[in-house]
Amino acid sequence: MAVRPVRLFGDPVLRRRAAEVTDFDAELRRLVADLTDTMLDAPGAGLAAPQIGVGLRVFTWSVHGEVGHLVNPVLELSEEQQEGLEGCLSLPELTAECRRAMSVVARGFDMHGEPVTVHGSELLARAIQHETDHLDGVLFIDRLDTEERRRVMAEVRAADWFAAEQPRVQVSPHVTGGLGL
Repeated sequence: MAVRPVRLFGDPVLRRRAAEVTDFDAELRRLVADLTDTMLDAPGAGLAAPQIGVGLRVFTWSVHGEVGHLVNPVLELSEEQQEGLEGCLSLPELTAECRRAMSVVARGFDMHGEPVTVHGSELLARAIQHETDHLDGVLFIDRLDTEERRRVMAEVRAADWFAAEQPRVQVSPHVTGGLGL
């Protein structure tokens, strides 16, 4: 349907828990189409609704040629772990080694409200966990050890896209400096 702008680290929508989807209507189908188009255009392995500014529990994925989506996901994670390089469209050009479960069983719904179960391992498991984290206001950098998180945050602060997104402080032109006296 449409490629939408991806929200970048620092946008408050990325830190809020998304709301459960209750209406499986044309608007939801349009959202899934927009998420898919935006993810494929980026390109990315997944994209969650909050990343395009929509606070609903919906995400898409594209792993090894398989494109899918899940609404209101609930995950069962394996005890076996994997370490792997992870990145995020909301943190452009940054990657870090991140620990995730090796496999996942994700239950939820499709855009029509039909129950769906997705079994994923390795990269698909990583993508599903990453996108479900987005729905809970969690970013992959929150899962890094302290040293790695410091390194990544230094890269974030130095990134052109981050500096461009910082709010500018405006000084009041009034003699009171904006303070009521």
